[in-house]
Amino acid sequence: MYAIVETGGRQYKVQVGELLHTEKLNGFAAGDKVTFDKVLFVKTDDGKVLVGKPYLTNVKVTGTVVEHARARKVLVGQFIPRKGHKTIKGHRQWYTTVKIEEINIG
Repeated sequence: MYAIVETGGRQYKVQVGELLHTEKLNGFAAGDKVTFDKVLFVKTDDGKVLVGKPYLTNVKVTGTVVEHARARKVLVGQFIPRKGHKTIKGHRQWYTTVKIEEINIG
């Protein structure tokens, strides 16, 4: 069974037991329960397919926050030839790791 959920402006395919790396979820600490209620699509083990328009109202995906961390550094540079100008800036994006525990079809 898997589901497609929307969080942080992006859509993710999730299954029970896997880890989901998403945009940072403010207000949640490690070990807190998270419920994703914007579920777009569900496919069950017996082949049944549920499609929302745009969301499914009776389906919820729950998980537990594992950690908040920062991704690898991305370097952005600017170079202007013949002017002697060169700048390099770095950026590290925050993300939250969530372990998916249950896809509840109610």
